[in-house]
Amino acid sequence: MDELIEVVFKGERKEIYTNPQQFPFKIADYVIVEADKGEDLGIVNQLGAILSMKKKNTTPKAILRKPDPTDINKICVNRQKEKAAFGVCKQKIEKYALSMKLVDVEYQFDGNKITFYFTAERRVDFRELVKDLASVYKVRIELRQIGVRDEARRMGGYGVCGRRLCCTTFIKEFEPITTQCAKEQNLPLNPQKLSGICGRLMCCLMYEREFYLSAMERFPEVESLITTEKGRGMVDKVDVFRNVVYVKYPSDEYDVLTLQEVNEIIKKHPLIKPERKNDDKISEEIIEEIDN
Repeated sequence: MDELIEVVFKGERKEIYTNPQQFPFKIADYVIVEADKGEDLGIVNQLGAILSMKKKNTTPKAILRKPDPTDINKICVNRQKEKAAFGVCKQKIEKYALSMKLVDVEYQFDGNKITFYFTAERRVDFRELVKDLASVYKVRIELRQIGVRDEARRMGGYGVCGRRLCCTTFIKEFEPITTQCAKEQNLPLNPQKLSGICGRLMCCLMYEREFYLSAMERFPEVESLITTEKGRGMVDKVDVFRNVVYVKYPSDEYDVLTLQEVNEIIKKHPLIKPERKNDDKISEEIIEEIDN
């Protein structure tokens, strides 16, 4: 079986290729690979047997050769051409009054194809735009509609954590994320704090979800009513790391109880669970605000 090598292209586009000629590659090496009716140039992103688990069912294309200095220089020329093509395409989008936002332009290494990436709220009829661009560049033109999360992946950047965006580093497929993930982790339902730079709910809300779901099973539900020696209070918040529960009384006084103390109290006085009639409505409003 031929060695598998993952190659990354502009905009964090990644593909797995075979290395039939057994070229000795290491991570960050440039490679020339097979592309649609031509050649493309990328950078080695990953090596090793683990790639056999990531490989798609389709037969991967092959690595053709190592690039020479002329090939590397051509990539720099293509990047300049992409900037010019971006401006041309924006003008033509305005010309045809299309409701779309141009995100990025990518030249195939050999220049046989130019891909224009855009976002739009709905389906766009761009047939006339494609014909116009093809008449200008005389090569194959592809317009590809992407989502706002894909836009963030292509453009790159840094999250509030100070690290590179997860979508540009290791996330392969975007999972559905809802405000329920934030509620399960007792996070404030604040769209500004829950949204990533793409304007959608942050992908990292999913990372610790299983831990919180498991940990919260041991704690009383927030806003439950609990009867202690000081009277009836409300579970205001819980700390799954310190194993404590914060109880707030009508007088605004607080009590910090250990999980063990809470369990002993519940044996004597069962909890009164909160009503959740408006939860769905609140979540829908927050999701709508984030989506807009």
